[in-house]
Amino acid sequence: MRHLRLAVAAVAVTVVAAGCTSATEEPGPSGGEPVPGTLRVLASSELADMKGVLEQVRKDTGIAVRPTYLGTLDAVDLLAKGRAKGAYDAVWLSSNDYLRLEPAAAEQVVSETPVMSSPLAIGVKDATVRKLGWKPADVTWAAVGEAVRDGRLTYGMTDPSRSNSGFSTLVSVASALSGAQSALTDADVRRATPELTEFFKGQKLTSGSSGWLAAAYDRRGDVDALLNYESVLKSRKDLTVIRPRDGVVTADYPLSSLTSTSREVRDDVRRLTEALRTPAVQRLITDRTLRRPVVPSVPPAAGLDTTRRRELPFPGSRSVADGLLDSYENKLRRPSRTVYVLDTSGSMREDGRLGRLKKALTDLTGDFREREEVTLMPFGSAVKSVATHVVRPENPRSGLDAIRRDTEALTAEGDTAIYTSLQKAYGHLGADDDTFTSIVLMTDGENTKGASPAEFDGFYGRLSEDQRRIPVFPILFGDSDRGELEHIADLTGGRLFDARKGSLDGAFEEIRGYQ
Repeated sequence: MRHLRLAVAAVAVTVVAAGCTSATEEPGPSGGEPVPGTLRVLASSELADMKGVLEQVRKDTGIAVRPTYLGTLDAVDLLAKGRAKGAYDAVWLSSNDYLRLEPAAAEQVVSETPVMSSPLAIGVKDATVRKLGWKPADVTWAAVGEAVRDGRLTYGMTDPSRSNSGFSTLVSVASALSGAQSALTDADVRRATPELTEFFKGQKLTSGSSGWLAAAYDRRGDVDALLNYESVLKSRKDLTVIRPRDGVVTADYPLSSLTSTSREVRDDVRRLTEALRTPAVQRLITDRTLRRPVVPSVPPAAGLDTTRRRELPFPGSRSVADGLLDSYENKLRRPSRTVYVLDTSGSMREDGRLGRLKKALTDLTGDFREREEVTLMPFGSAVKSVATHVVRPENPRSGLDAIRRDTEALTAEGDTAIYTSLQKAYGHLGADDDTFTSIVLMTDGENTKGASPAEFDGFYGRLSEDQRRIPVFPILFGDSDRGELEHIADLTGGRLFDARKGSLDGAFEEIRGYQ
């Protein structure tokens, strides 16, 4: 099983188009063309909230930043493969801890300076804190684990293989429950496995992004807590934010120059870093983002507890980190259960669309986890077949080979019965609180057959409360209708993925963080 997402689906967001890249550099795969006076920065996704701060720095210094936002673990993978050379001038991740475990990535970085910090924390409903009888300053990871084991606490967190907040959660829990005093080892992980297994039974929500996690948490209403960075949790007024007394992993957001850049570019990165660490900008950062300043003379924003906490040990090697991720994916977390509702109507014969679907699904089998249940439900004028396979730990290859055979057998014919097929998918799934259950809808056209949108809305409204918690993740592809698919995602609590801007392979891969 792969435990790191190998496909990179970066989304470039331009903050300012004027203003420190050498114009002689070659354009990169997603960093954009070099523009004199602009730094192309590969940045962790959560740094999107720094837009206003970066604009102020541009006014103060003339240095503009053009960020490309990507999950921290994906960014490290991109660096390790050498794809940042010529594409970016600097890297700004939530932490360089994971980067240091990958020599091929670490050698791409020539400097690093922390800009701000935010510890991992637990945001718990006020009513749950009272019911548990907790005093927030005294709560330990063992107490959290005990509440989970007793069925008194459930929570949501991001996917550790795609999000640094999720990975930091996994490391924090493993380090604390194992009692590790120095770098986390395989022996520590093995020692903590029984407690970790119980701990992750309490995870009710998984997500590839903090934003969707918060929305799913609000929609469900029956989950007690969120595990994320303190800055994310403090932005909510409905949670008591707890930093466990026995320690956490902290993000320190180092801004790093790349070895492939010129002396002039590195000097601009240095000037940008210095500007971000001035007292005035540090105050702006903590007030606007609720992260902690790294300059001692600047106090944290109001409401941020200044009590010291131990920094929990990080894995001592890449093999330990990968082993921890692999254990989480295939043993510790709840298994996944997904129905892939796949448009194989006649229009899928056009432009090699069916071939692209087959390739994307075949490639995806390398990412399926042990214990995962996968149902393929191709449709045209109606559902053509329903084939369910389980990736069993004792013989994972058997289930994966069966999925590949069914994928290769797909043919394109008929009209497009989107809503009738979704109804069939919900009927197939029923309700199961012991899995992460979802529906993936891939269509290249509008609904032309069977149930109407209004009929599906009525059908969805009549589902049980548990079934209405099953999200649909539609993929925009070919000639599909964005409005139609956005409505399905909004109605069911899912999220729309756009394969027209990226690739079908990338869309399927990105959804994995939500399954």
